[in-house]
Amino acid sequence: MNRALIVIDVQESFRRRPLWEAVDRPGIAARTARLVDAARAAGDLVVWVLHAEPGSGTPFDPASGHVRLMDGLDPAAGEPVLTKTSRNAFTTTGLQRVLTRRGVGELVVCGIQTEQCCETTARVGADLGYGVVFVTDATATFPIAHRDAPPAVRAGQDVAALLADPRTLPAAAVAERTEYALAGRFARIASLDDLAPAGRLH
Repeated sequence: MNRALIVIDVQESFRRRPLWEAVDRPGIAARTARLVDAARAAGDLVVWVLHAEPGSGTPFDPASGHVRLMDGLDPAAGEPVLTKTSRNAFTTTGLQRVLTRRGVGELVVCGIQTEQCCETTARVGADLGYGVVFVTDATATFPIAHRDAPPAVRAGQDVAALLADPRTLPAAAVAERTEYALAGRFARIASLDDLAPAGRLH
């Protein structure tokens, strides 16, 4: 069975938001690069996905210049780079067509954010019949504000208030809940060391 690594939204846009200071894995680009190296060494397809919100005036607006991969991540020749406008990598892209043409039956999912675009892609992929491997420690996310928190907190603009609010769900808890929701239903949970043992790579 052919396999594809789906790299989701590891892009500069996130680093331009105030909430970046609360990210659980600031080294997500290096973790992603490690998975990419392992995938290429195994002959797996690597698919790069970026998130865009045209006309939004945010760091996700292509006009901002930030809808690009983080430094250190560079697609190789022949590796598809897709842009999505939904929370999963399938709905607004040609991802399924790319995978079908390559005979891919298994997906390895990594990227940003753990419980949003990564989890949603894993769920949709499973529903479409792919085997899915979810590499939680090669994803990154942020604390989530309580639904009744002030708008600036919920929008991730007041990071100090977000972190001070006892109702805020910590990033570690977000990732844990994602694993509970996916495991045995939509995906197999794997670690970075499972797929890319450090000693095997240069």
